[in-house]
Amino acid sequence: MKILMVLTSHDELGDTGKKTGFWLEEFAAPYYVLKDAGHEITLASPAGGKPPLDPKSDEPDAQTAATKRFKNDAEAQAQLASTHKLADIDVAQFDGVFYPGGHGPLWDLVESEVSKALIEKAFETGKPVALVCHAPAVLKNVTAPGGEPVVKGRKVTGFTNQEEEAVGLTDVVPFLLEDVLIEQGATFSKQGVFAPYVVDDGLLITGQNPPSSEPAAEKLLEVLQAR
Repeated sequence: MKILMVLTSHDELGDTGKKTGFWLEEFAAPYYVLKDAGHEITLASPAGGKPPLDPKSDEPDAQTAATKRFKNDAEAQAQLASTHKLADIDVAQFDGVFYPGGHGPLWDLVESEVSKALIEKAFETGKPVALVCHAPAVLKNVTAPGGEPVVKGRKVTGFTNQEEEAVGLTDVVPFLLEDVLIEQGATFSKQGVFAPYVVDDGLLITGQNPPSSEPAAEKLLEVLQAR
């Protein structure tokens, strides 16, 4: 099957002067889960080209087996360096979609009309969408066919207020993901801080944090295989 992975192009962490982007583990772990299952992966981002990597996700204590594998995978690195421009993507050509997190999506993908339309079309045409950590925030402006928030009445998870506080960015992010999804009528659930946790609600799959990225991709595989 063909899987689309959508990454952020945003690299400024609010007005802190620090850099952000996508979180390496949240890309690498799902990438290999999906690739090792034999699926074809296409990478896209709003600006195209090489998406910005959150430098904190590249620090020694953030490394996992998947990130180490990526560091030695020239083919995967070349693919990441030349992502397609999101506006050029037709989701009809794909069987499923995966959004890695990192703080970057809170600024660009959340406000992207292209991303919004892509997710809405995916759901309308019966394609599963998985989003992990901060990426569920991308659902903020996505609507169901009747115009209601797409998360209204649906079970979701994502990076929690407590986790945002733990990384010291509560006052830096444009909004708190947990609060917004609850305000929009989602049934938001969570586990402990940085404990792996995945929620699936039909075609919508969400993971709470970086350790949830691999199980979220595995859940996406289950949904794809069941179709």
